[in-house]
Amino acid sequence: MIGYRSFAALFFGAACLPAPAQTSFYEQIRAHNADAAKFQPAMVTPLVAPDPRLIQYYRFAFAHQYTLSGTETTNFGNARGGGIVAFHRVEFDLMPPPYIEHNGATEDGFGDTSFNTKVRIASGNAEYGNFDLAASLAHGFATGSHSNGGRTDSFTPTFAGELTRGRMSFISGLGGTLPTGKIAAQGRTIAWNEAAQIHATPHIWLEAENNATFYFAGPHDGETQNFVTPAAFYVLHREGWGPAHSFAVFATGMQIATSNFHTYNHNWISEVRVLF
Repeated sequence: MIGYRSFAALFFGAACLPAPAQTSFYEQIRAHNADAAKFQPAMVTPLVAPDPRLIQYYRFAFAHQYTLSGTETTNFGNARGGGIVAFHRVEFDLMPPPYIEHNGATEDGFGDTSFNTKVRIASGNAEYGNFDLAASLAHGFATGSHSNGGRTDSFTPTFAGELTRGRMSFISGLGGTLPTGKIAAQGRTIAWNEAAQIHATPHIWLEAENNATFYFAGPHDGETQNFVTPAAFYVLHREGWGPAHSFAVFATGMQIATSNFHTYNHNWISEVRVLF
C-alpha cells in the first residue's frame, strides 16, 4: 500500500511535471492546467451537470432547498470540492463531506466524502471540432453522520460530452449511482443531465439545464424526478473572451421541479469557484 505522504507527493508532482523548475509552485500548477486546456473547448462548468473537460479548481458551494413537508434544508458544501489535472488526460477530484442543516426534527450532520477520477477520451479545441468526451468513476464513502449520507459506500460511473458552436455550448451527461449493499433500503439511480450555455458578454454566461433522475429498487422504485435549472455565471479572467485564463467564477441558479414526484424543490445553489 502506498502511504498518504507518498501519494500526495506523486499526486502533486505529476501535475507539475511539464513546468520549468525555476518557476513557483503555483505557476507550475497553472501552467500545467493551461497546457491541458489547449486541447478542449472554452466553456464554463455547469451548475449541476458534469463537466467533460479537465480543469484545476476548487468550488465553494451552498445550497438551500425545501422538502415536500415544507422544511428548509441548508447544505454547506453541496458535495463539491476540488480537482487537479495529471498526465494531460486524467483529473482527480476530492469532495469533502458537506454539512447539512435540516431546520426541523431531523438531526443535522455531515454528509458523505467522495473521490472521483476523470479520463478524457477525446477532445478538440476551436480548430479541431470544439468538442470533448470523458468518462469518470466516483467512489462515495459512507462517512455521513446521523443518516445524512448513504447507508453504504457507492460507485458512480458517468459519461459526459460537450460541443461548442460559436458562443453556444451544449453539454450532456449520463451516469448511475450504484450502492455496494442495502439496495432495498436505498435503491439505485440513473442521472441524465443536459445543459445549454451562451456566452452573452465577455464576463457573463447564461445557462439552462434539465436534470432527470430515474429510481430503481429501493423506496422510490419506478419514480422519475426532473428539474429545470436556470443559472448565470460571472467570470473573471485576464484577457479577452477566453476562459482559459479564468481565475474566479461566481455562479448561481435554482433547481425547479417539473415532475409530479420530487424529494425537494426550489433548490437555490450558489458557488464561488477558484481556478488555478
